[in-house]
Amino acid sequence: MVVATAGLLRWRRPAWYWLTFGVTLAVLRVLFRYASVMDACGLTVPPPRWRLALARMTNRMAPDSRPPRILRLLPARTGVVLRLKLRPGQDAFDVAAASDRLRHSFGMYGVTSRELRSGVVEVRMTGYDVLKRVQMPARLDTRPMRVPVALRADGSVHYRDYRTVPHGLTLGATESGKSVYQRNLVAGLAPQHVALVGIDCKQGVELFPLARRFSALADNPDTALELLEALVTHMQEVYQLIRAEQRISVAVPDAEIAADIWDLPEDRRPVPVVVLVDEVAELALYASKEEEKRRDRIITALVRLAQLGRAAGIYLEICGQRFGSELGKGITMLRAQLTGRTAHRVNDETSANMAFGDIAPDAVLAAIQIPAETRGLAISGDSSGGWHRIRAPHTSLRQAVNLCNKYADRTPDVPALAPFRPAVAALPSARVPLSKTAPATA
Repeated sequence: MVVATAGLLRWRRPAWYWLTFGVTLAVLRVLFRYASVMDACGLTVPPPRWRLALARMTNRMAPDSRPPRILRLLPARTGVVLRLKLRPGQDAFDVAAASDRLRHSFGMYGVTSRELRSGVVEVRMTGYDVLKRVQMPARLDTRPMRVPVALRADGSVHYRDYRTVPHGLTLGATESGKSVYQRNLVAGLAPQHVALVGIDCKQGVELFPLARRFSALADNPDTALELLEALVTHMQEVYQLIRAEQRISVAVPDAEIAADIWDLPEDRRPVPVVVLVDEVAELALYASKEEEKRRDRIITALVRLAQLGRAAGIYLEICGQRFGSELGKGITMLRAQLTGRTAHRVNDETSANMAFGDIAPDAVLAAIQIPAETRGLAISGDSSGGWHRIRAPHTSLRQAVNLCNKYADRTPDVPALAPFRPAVAALPSARVPLSKTAPATA
């Protein structure tokens, strides 16, 4: 019965199987096979000379090669975390290069490694496919402007931290999960003290259902131009406020000199603004001379916000299917300012190169190998060159609408964005069923 229960759990509920049986078996495999596996994977070093000399002097057998020393072995919710102290002559790249061999040797689903500090490497081993059915952990880091949006392949949570990575680019073909990723962003930002600004040129079908939590919305390029120019004006006013509050004098400590809105006192701090642009290509395409002039003004405003908006608390989230030089002048300049890159399934290698070709070439191959049946699976990277395989939990449009309605009272009033505030009806207190005698239009 125990074996049958374990087999059933492994088939139907891999997370439950891991917590009940898998983690114990994995820890035992790692402990008993560790020395032989490290030797087979080439992660051992010869013994020091003094030990060899001592063995010759005492007429004993030469000591074996030494693997990295285990500093910590922690069972986790999705796998096992192994912290290793490297021996002299070893490098963190050696462990990363042997990760696939370690996966097979220890019987794990996936193995990733990262260097914590000089000589210390953390190896994360996952026991099952955590991206097949995404379950976010109960405890999440919810600091201001930090949103948990997805789960990584190593079992850790992927955060969209706007204070660390102010601007981001999200690419993906149709039905790749790009809209669900955007809904998770809005759902994570809804409870926070932040102004949401949306530009949805698909007549607002993606963002206008969430209008009660948005401070400004635009559903066509003409309104988007006016909204972006209003944001540029708001950015200039914020910089004037920061300049007035800098308080540069001999008596003021360096830590209290204001250089952005987060250095200002809380009662004087402007509201941060997150701008979500859906299908950016609709803003860059034109068919006449008048539309070309409008397009140039839109791209110029976006570039200015990307270059100067971080200190003023204005953050960009650009989404689209393609984002390359074929969209016209100024596009590559804008892309250079978008540090965070996320690519869902794309239809060609060129689209993947648009996202990662200049920051993480290794991620290009991973992006074009995403299968069509796994919607929501994406590759995320930044300018540091590191990248992760992530997948956002499925959030339906109804769930996102309910969250935005719940936190509608937290929508801040930004004077510069007041003309673009979406007009929405008041929330009904209760749904009253129609009586049988009432007319159909009641």
